[in-house]
Amino acid sequence: MFKTIGICGAGNMGKAIIKGLVQSKAIAPENIFVYDIHTDHTQLLADQLGIQAVNTPAQLASHVQALIMAVKPPIIPHVMTALRKAVLVDTVIISIAAGVTLAQLMKGFEEKTKIIRVMPNTPAMVGEGMAALAINQYITAEEQDNALAIFRSFGKAEIVKEELIDAVCGVSGSGPAYVYMFIEALADGAVHEGMSRNLAYTFAAQTVFGAAKMVLETGMHPGVLKDQVCSPGGTTIAAVKSLETNGFRSAAMEAVIVASEKNKTL
Repeated sequence: MFKTIGICGAGNMGKAIIKGLVQSKAIAPENIFVYDIHTDHTQLLADQLGIQAVNTPAQLASHVQALIMAVKPPIIPHVMTALRKAVLVDTVIISIAAGVTLAQLMKGFEEKTKIIRVMPNTPAMVGEGMAALAINQYITAEEQDNALAIFRSFGKAEIVKEELIDAVCGVSGSGPAYVYMFIEALADGAVHEGMSRNLAYTFAAQTVFGAAKMVLETGMHPGVLKDQVCSPGGTTIAAVKSLETNGFRSAAMEAVIVASEKNKTL
């Protein structure tokens, strides 16, 4: 793990990363530095979590081995301008801005700057994030492992070719929203059948969580796991037929494709 980590931007994703790092105890809180234009927010985080708030992007850059730019894509050029002259030679720059390529990031810094492009997601806030990392040619094997360690400290992370980042956006970056909609829909069905709203959310959410854990821990194909639940002539196969009739699978596939294509245009 890097000895010091800086986060530029304390929005939802920035806070998710900070809280994930602190909760995982992968790095001491006092070695995590944060900057945001809203200094009251960063000071509150510092008071709550024991991290260090700084007053300028340049001050942030001067303190850290790895600097995570956790800002929205339109803000990236401004952040790069603010950081360009302050970033130390061996600092690893990590960007989580959707749609901003490695080539674009490299243009914003000095030649041979070490840069990693990441697509994370918000379940990092509860230690169950999923992140994809694409690296430029100046990142060493040790730095790659250290960057993976950041994101694996609050979930799972994998190295991918940059051309797959758009697909990652579609399936895991935006994916939590689809899952929340699915949980809400499952709960609505249960409420229709007489279950209380709170109990319906508990049943729906735990079912999704448990099913996902089955896929990850058994290594079995989702289709095989589905077949194990579908007894001949039973309730589940009737429900599966209804989902297929109403375009469930194609709607989910199209959502991933649309989000992927949108990410290419940001």
